[in-house]
Amino acid sequence: MNVLDTSIANVSIPAIAGDLGVSPNQGTWTITSFAVANAISVPLTGWLTQRYGQVRLFLATTALFVIASLLCGLAVSMPMLVFFRVVQGAVAGPMIPLSQTLLLSTYPREKAGMALAMFSLTILVAPVVGPVLGGWITDNFSWPWIFFINVPVGVASLAMTWTLYRDRETPRVKTPIDIAGLVLLVVWVGALQLMLDKGKDLDWFESPEIVALATAAALAFCLFLAWELTEAHPVVDLSLFGNRNFSTGTLAISLAYAAYFGSIVLLPLWLQQYMGYTATDAGLVLAPVGVLAIILTPIVGRFGNRIDTRLLATTSLVIFAIVAWMRSGFNVEVDLWTLVWPTVLQGAAVSCFFIPLIALSLAGLRHDQIAAASGLNNFLRITAGGFATSIATTLWESRAALHHARIVERLTPYDPAASATLQLLGALGMTPEQQYAFLNQMVNRQAFTLSALDLFYGSALLLVVLIPFLWIARPARRGTGDDVASAH
Repeated sequence: MNVLDTSIANVSIPAIAGDLGVSPNQGTWTITSFAVANAISVPLTGWLTQRYGQVRLFLATTALFVIASLLCGLAVSMPMLVFFRVVQGAVAGPMIPLSQTLLLSTYPREKAGMALAMFSLTILVAPVVGPVLGGWITDNFSWPWIFFINVPVGVASLAMTWTLYRDRETPRVKTPIDIAGLVLLVVWVGALQLMLDKGKDLDWFESPEIVALATAAALAFCLFLAWELTEAHPVVDLSLFGNRNFSTGTLAISLAYAAYFGSIVLLPLWLQQYMGYTATDAGLVLAPVGVLAIILTPIVGRFGNRIDTRLLATTSLVIFAIVAWMRSGFNVEVDLWTLVWPTVLQGAAVSCFFIPLIALSLAGLRHDQIAAASGLNNFLRITAGGFATSIATTLWESRAALHHARIVERLTPYDPAASATLQLLGALGMTPEQQYAFLNQMVNRQAFTLSALDLFYGSALLLVVLIPFLWIARPARRGTGDDVASAH
């Protein structure tokens, strides 16, 4: 249900925005707020586990996640919903690392690989079910139910976890926490995300609020770097970037995930707002990504250590780039199969994306560095996804305005196509005002479609540019899979 909540709201954004009286662009705050809060809390998992114990912390985060989900569904305004999504994301951060840790403690070492493979299937099913379930719930009930469904699942999880693990609590150790570093981290990430979310609406740096947010983000980031590089127990160990594999692998996984996540947010928005798709149909377009992912991921997890991880990661980025390039050729007459086929192909990219890139990032690190490296890797990846959502929707609207202006330049009384269209609309009984309003809708549809195609093409270029960085890294040694398992 944790991973489900990263994708279930994607197809419901128009409904949420309409119900709460905000624009669809502001509706994406429900995604970015969750992602950023989730990312910030991930690096704290290790300290929280030592301080409170694995079982106790997992039960607490699950209970708080259920409560936050209930409050999200009860929200009556966008600020209220965003606040509860921040709470939900913050408590969700430790849930997946803790669940995998508990899983590995349950199985003997020789069965750990198969256990993680089964676990990965549940994580892959969620993005498949999320858009379809979210769309179906939104169309047939109402958007709050995409959050309410977490409640019975969470209660069942709490009951089963307590039954199975209540006598397996880990020792509690009081360790210092880098409070100053954590505060600076929250300030610069939060200020930057707010700037990206609100920049378009406030005309960017023409607004004193945006200038203040940018200044706060830059200042807090510089102080954060200086503090973390000198702190004895940093919340984020920046020295890890001195490792060539970690820096290149983390850069690749963060930027590639940003391109991927931005596309799965943008695609349903475009389909629902300008292509006439319902939330359910938009979810069905996104759902097939899991078909090949579910089939291939266990195979990659089992046999991937026999292949150079750089080759597997390159294959993933190439397929992602091909998918983005295919989508850059869409038009307003695109049929359902043309929309679905790239999504199916994308599943193959997902299957050899996470495991090889994480293995590449962790290769060469000492075992005592794995937990910190995993937390930092996950933090940057999830944060990049949150930033990408804001950047993608902002660029989509700004590029659409540019295309709209260029199209309108041609729509003069002397343009044969425009003249013929207006005459046809007049023959249908429309007044001049209705004719121009209808014509403007057609122009908007074309403009936002062309803008989406620009972004898909840009994503393809970014993914291709990332490929050479993978080969700067050294090949991951065999056996890194154990490190990947412990890192999760």
